Amino acid sequence: MKFMMMVIHSEKQGLPPQSLIDAIGKLTEEEIKAGRMLGGGGLKPTAAGAHVRLSGGRVTVTDGPFTEAKEVIGGYAQFEYKSKQDAIQSAIHFMELHKQHWPGWEGVSEIREMYPPDECPPTAKG
Repeated sequence: MKFMMMVIHSEKQGLPPQSLIDAIGKLTEEEIKAGRMLGGGGLKPTAAGAHVRLSGGRVTVTDGPFTEAKEVIGGYAQFEYKSKQDAIQSAIHFMELHKQHWPGWEGVSEIREMYPPDECPPTAKG
């Protein structure tokens, strides 16, 4: 089963300490070697991004930063696990690293199971 994990937090917390970056790097190496981590990475602040929005039949582009955003996705990873419980245990370990290396940091690790390519829901017919 494939899972996408996203780290969601307030951008106001700033950049992570080097010790956390190092710990996540070590965890990433272990997960890749074990064949569980398929890909992922950290995301730059929203100031480096853009929103491309479709609303009212119009496509608009807004450059970051996104002042209306209270929380942002700070990073993501794709994993292969045997069960949802395995994915949850991995996320708990990841959050424990944050607790250990970045006292006071608050955030969420969202876990979402991915559809296998042959099971994607059918597109809507208009």
